[in-house]
Amino acid sequence: MSRKEEKPRVDVYTRITDRIVADLEKGVRPWMQPWRSRNAIGRVTRPLRHNGLPYSGMNVLLLWSEAMARGYVSPVWMTFKQAIELGGAVRKGETGSTVVFASRFTKAEADGHGGEVEREMPFLKAYTAFNVAQIDGLPDGYYAKAEPVRDPIEQIEEADRFFANTGAVIRHGGDRAFYSPGSDHIQMPPFQTFRDAASYVAVLSHEVTHWTAAPHRVNRDLSRYGKDRSERAREELIAELGSCFLCADLGIAPELEPRPDHASYLDSWLKVLAEDKRAIFTAAAHAQRAVAFLHGLQPAASEDREAA
Repeated sequence: MSRKEEKPRVDVYTRITDRIVADLEKGVRPWMQPWRSRNAIGRVTRPLRHNGLPYSGMNVLLLWSEAMARGYVSPVWMTFKQAIELGGAVRKGETGSTVVFASRFTKAEADGHGGEVEREMPFLKAYTAFNVAQIDGLPDGYYAKAEPVRDPIEQIEEADRFFANTGAVIRHGGDRAFYSPGSDHIQMPPFQTFRDAASYVAVLSHEVTHWTAAPHRVNRDLSRYGKDRSERAREELIAELGSCFLCADLGIAPELEPRPDHASYLDSWLKVLAEDKRAIFTAAAHAQRAVAFLHGLQPAASEDREAA
């Protein structure tokens, strides 16, 4: 691969990371913005593809950010070609939003002994998506109003079942929420100490993302969490993003204001992102993997696997 071919890929990482850093420097966590939107409160969802499937990982952050910046209410996005295939047309003058696709290719390299070895090389490709608000002529279903907000009690009950199905050991007591790798348990303050049930679920979703790191789950290395500030910041970023993804799936608002013990991570995140332009992409990928693992522990997921 030539350097000329490689440069645009690097630019995608840099451009997106710089945008997130600009928000963080203002004290704004961009992944929290959808819940602060007056016209989206109570019905935040992950961004959706034209076929109703949710986007994942970094694309969730990118499209949430674009929807907020441009005032889009609909969570549905599609490419120019998909719009045409559905009978629609992107309005003249509309600009699309960046979506990324991560993949790998195989590259042959000399092994130093006269032979060759094949290495898998990751790459990132950017393409453009448009919100349905930018498209005319789509079937009426794409312009339907959002579903009414579900009963809060039903949402909490569903969240309770979700966490129970994971099998995580959750203990209550004290005034701190944390995951203990040594004893493999999640510690939560008493339920009644939280502002409301949704706040409890939001904090638990953060801790259960940490819980997925165990070797027999998704196997994220936490061995340096207590020794290395940078590693701690990276893991906390993963847990924060995982909490946002999971809260969106459960219909629960995440922790809009950082907990006192987490507020200090802002400067650490800025340092990590400044040193590694791929850090936010890596964190989003780890968060997506963690949330997918949690969904895979649900009975419905088991039934789907058996049916397949």
